[in-house]
Parts: sequence; structure tokens; C-alpha cells
Amino acid sequence: MAIGLLSKNKLKLLKFFYDHPDREYYIQELGRLLGKKPGVFQRALNDLHDRRLLLSEYKANARFFKVNTRHPIYNELKSIISKSLKSCVVLCLLWLPLLHAEDQPFSLTAAVKIAFQNNKDIQMQEREIEAAKAGILEATSRFLPKINLEGGYTRNDKVWAENIFTGYKNDNQLALTFTENLYSGGANISSYKQAMLTLRAQEETLRAKKLDVEFDAKRLYYGLLLAYETERIARETLEQSKAHYSDVKHRFSQGTSSRFDVLQSGVQVSLLVPNLVKASNEIRIIKADLNKLLGRNVDTAIETRELLGYSAIEVKEQEFLKTAYLNKPEMMLKTLGVDINKWSIQMAKSGYRPQLDLNAAYSYRSNNIGNLINKEHGNWNAGFSFSVPIFEGFSTKAKVEEARARYAEALISKDNLSDQIAVDIRRACLNLNEAESIINSQKDHVGEAREALKIAEVSYDSGVAKNLDVLDAQVSLGQIQQNLASAIYDYLMAEAYLARSMGESVIKEEKNEKED
Repeated sequence: MAIGLLSKNKLKLLKFFYDHPDREYYIQELGRLLGKKPGVFQRALNDLHDRRLLLSEYKANARFFKVNTRHPIYNELKSIISKSLKSCVVLCLLWLPLLHAEDQPFSLTAAVKIAFQNNKDIQMQEREIEAAKAGILEATSRFLPKINLEGGYTRNDKVWAENIFTGYKNDNQLALTFTENLYSGGANISSYKQAMLTLRAQEETLRAKKLDVEFDAKRLYYGLLLAYETERIARETLEQSKAHYSDVKHRFSQGTSSRFDVLQSGVQVSLLVPNLVKASNEIRIIKADLNKLLGRNVDTAIETRELLGYSAIEVKEQEFLKTAYLNKPEMMLKTLGVDINKWSIQMAKSGYRPQLDLNAAYSYRSNNIGNLINKEHGNWNAGFSFSVPIFEGFSTKAKVEEARARYAEALISKDNLSDQIAVDIRRACLNLNEAESIINSQKDHVGEAREALKIAEVSYDSGVAKNLDVLDAQVSLGQIQQNLASAIYDYLMAEAYLARSMGESVIKEEKNEKED
């Protein structure tokens, strides 16, 4: 790896590209500029591209290469590449672990998984699920008998009846009791059904919280990609402006440019510097926010190979809406809420119905605790009891009416959410169409803007164009690139909003595999 990375041709290529970070070259052009046959650099270029030290793009029939300014060790390599070959070998060897680390880059899926593991809201909701499971066990216990061991001691002052046993002065008692509820008017089954539904509701609440965290992760991750692209555009525009400023000063020294052109070009450079500073600062801020969301130290390193880009999806509003109705956790929660309130009505109605219990016991009773347990002192009893409500001061009636009102409210709330989901899906589809339209209107003109800048530069060198024409072309190129980047970010966020509205996650495939 070290030998392949540090070959003479690769070092020469890296030095050349680092000296021209804002330019891109095709192979024949590199050969001409470096005084070598193009084929000499083919293997070195491919390896540097595989290592992500260089980026490539096909234009027409030519493959253009440029330096990857977003590589984790770009700044370090750029600072040492001008040193002696020996120094380069030593320092590059120190950076090899980072190159290996790039084989496992940070990604959106990785960010979401880390967030799921560390997010405090998710952890608290997982405890709620455990509590709901305990609630099911408690509801199940109502169907099971109650068996108790009871005992006691009573000191009686007098025994009033003569020749009739009414107890002992030292009354020791020990009993095993059995109680089973045979009929509760439907209260027990209602409680059990509600407990089961509550568990499902807590699971859907957890899914909703995960989707919220995932949406925030997407917002910050895509925001980071946008910030990287914004920084690249700002750096490229600034480098172009600096190069032009240097050229104008050189022309002024030869008497072919005016003092006004020099001043104008210098001001342009100073105006572009803040853009690069702000873009670099935005990257650091987003990284800190993303680390906070992931539950990590804000200084934890975040590097990604991914570039800002998108894949268009076919907008099918009705299919999206159907998926949202069936899959969005908030919709599932409303449906479960309706069912829970429905069982609340049955729970309240149990107050109208009789209660039936079975009771049994076996007991020992003696005045001598040392001789308590024997057949002579043993006794058993069994029976049942029931109660029929006659009048409870309208308490049950009030509970039934309240439960019915809650049930009706749950139905209305569900319908209201259905309407809101339709609005959310419509908004997501419109945002997708809007962003794609802007992308289409900008992407085809980036090349034209680059060509216009080259024409302006050549025309200025020939004395045909004004200095302002070059400056305007530079700004126009930067602006159209920024418009394209912003539109791609908007598209990605519209897609993320659509996924959130439909209740879909980037790790759904892993979930399905586990279910299978």
C-alpha cells in the first residue's frame, strides 16, 4: 500500500493537482503539461482516484480529473507535498491509517443507527414499552386465582357461653385461602384488551420517535453535504478570483491593464473571502449539531465520501397517500386509540353487571401454637359470592357516557389526522416537483457558465472584453452552482419529508430481513 501510494508519478501528480486545486484536466492535457506520455500516468491516476484523492468526471469523450478538496487529509497532504521525497514518504506513512479508515466512511445509515442507539428520547420510550409489557402481565393476573397464607393471634378476655365452643382465650389461627373471580361483568377482558393495545401503541410511539430522530439526522447529514459543496464552490470562486487578480496585476505591470482593473479585481477577492469563511464555519457547526444528535462528543470526527447528489423518484401521490394511511405510526396510534376507547366503554358498562367470586379456605385454630397443625384443629370451607348493582348514584352511567364521548373524540381525531396526512403528502409531492424543476433548469447551464467564464477570460486577454465581464462571469458560475446545490438539498429534504409522512425508514430493509 505504501509503495503504491508514494510512487514518483503519484507524488508528481499530487503536487501538480494541489498547485491547481480549482482546475480539472484530461489525460492528454496532463501529459502535455508534465512533459510525459499520457499513458505513463494512467495507472497512477486510477489509483489516486480509487483512494478518493482525485475525483473524475466524463465530459463528451474525455475523462477529466481534479483534486478532492474534501478528502480527510487534503490539507495535510497539501502542506507536506512540496517537501522532499523522503519527508513525504515518512509523513504519508503516518497518514495511512486514515486512508484505511476511509474504506468505512460515515454515511446516513450509520448516522441513523448511532442516533437510535444513543438518543435519550428513544431510550425513555423503550422503557415505556417495558412498562406496557408489565401492564399486560398485571391484566392477565386478574384471570388467575388469588392464593394467600394467612395467620393471626387473638387474646380473648372471656368466653361467654358455657359448654359451647366459641373460641380460645389464646386464639392462634393459620389458613390457606383461595379466591377466584368467575365473572367481572367484562371488566377483566376489557382491561386485558386495553393492555395489549397499549403495548402496540407504545411500540408505534417508539417508531414515531425513531422516525423523528431519523428525519433530524437526514436534515443535518444532507446539510453537511450542502455545506461541503458550498465550501467547494466558495473556494473555487475565490481561487478563480485570486488567479484573475494576479493576472491583472501582471498585465498592469506590463502596461496592458488599468489601475481601475487592479482595484476592481482586488475588491472582488476581498468580497469573496467571507463566503469561504462562513462556509467552512457552517461545516463545523453542522458537525457539532450532528454529533449532539448522535449522542457523541461534539468534537468527534465526521468524514464522508458521499457528494451532494440525488436520484429522482417518480411522484405517485395516491400510492404515497395509501402507504401513509397504512404505515405512518401516528395513523396507527389513532387507530389504536379508537380501539382502546372502545374497550373503555365495555369497561364502564361492567358496572351494570353482576360480580361472581369463588372462595375456599383450609384453616387451623388452637390455643396452643405448638399443637396448631393437626387434624383435630383443621377445618375447611368453600362457597361463592355475588353482587348485583342496584343503584350507584348514576356513577356507572356517568362513566359510560364519558367513555362514549372519548370514543367519539378518538374517531374525529383520526379523521382529522387523515386529512392532515393528505396535506403532508401533497406538500411533499409539490416540493419534489419544485426542486426537480429548479435542478433541471440549473444543471444544464453549469457547463455553459464555465464556458462563458473561459470566453470572458480569453476575450479580456485579447482586449475585447472588460475586466467586469470576467468578474461577472465568475460570480455567475458560482451562483448557478450554488443554486443547483441548494435545489438538490431541497429535493433531498422533500424526499425525507415524504418518507417521514409515509412512516418509512432508511433501515426498513434490515427490519424486514429480521422479520423473515
